[in-house]
This record gives sequence, structure tokens and C-alpha cells, in this order.
Amino acid sequence: MTNPQFDKMKLELRRGVLVLAVLASLREPQYGYSLRKLLQQAGVDIDEGTLYPLIRRLNEQGLLASEWQPGDGRERRYYQLSELGAELLQQLSDEWSRLNGAIGPLLAATLQTTDNPKEPT
Repeated sequence: MTNPQFDKMKLELRRGVLVLAVLASLREPQYGYSLRKLLQQAGVDIDEGTLYPLIRRLNEQGLLASEWQPGDGRERRYYQLSELGAELLQQLSDEWSRLNGAIGPLLAATLQTTDNPKEPT
């Protein structure tokens, strides 16, 4: 049984994280399929219907550079961070670290409460 509220919140949480994951994965050139496999190996599951529009959007925003290169008998479009993308990745990484540092203790307190429920008085 699925929980629609959880599914909606999970989707919202993943949206921004996927942008960060894609940018971080494009420090080195990747084409779409290799990028998807790299993300999956890192534990970030993303379907093609989400990944390819995201890559195109980031490219259109000037955050990625792209070029066609031959490979395995056909040309593939390779993407890599642009200078602007690298700057944004650094800013987002700093913000991620700050938020993780702030939210981590809040979650730890929640997990501790869940693990050791208070006894009724």
C-alpha cells in the first residue's frame, strides 16, 4: 500500500537533490546513458524521462557545455559542467553542507526519540 502524501513529499525532496547529483556527476564528460549508470551506481535512481529533460534544461541555462563525439559506431552528445555550472555546483554544495549540518541533528533527535520512546509517567 502506497502513501500518497509520502510519495508527493519524496518527489519534492528529490527534485533539488537530482539537480545537485547531476551537476556533481558532470565534472567529467558523460553522455546520457553513461550519466544515468553513474548515478545509479552512486545509489541515485533516475529514469530517462526525468534525466534527459533535466540535462537539456541545465544545458539551456548555460550550466553545461555539450559536444557531439563519435563512439561505438555512432555520435553521442557528451555533457560537462561549464564554468558557470562549476560555480553553481560549488555554491549548491556549500548550501547542501550547511543544510545537512543543520538538519542532521534534528533528524538524529527524531531517530533517537523513535528508538527510545518515552515511558508514560
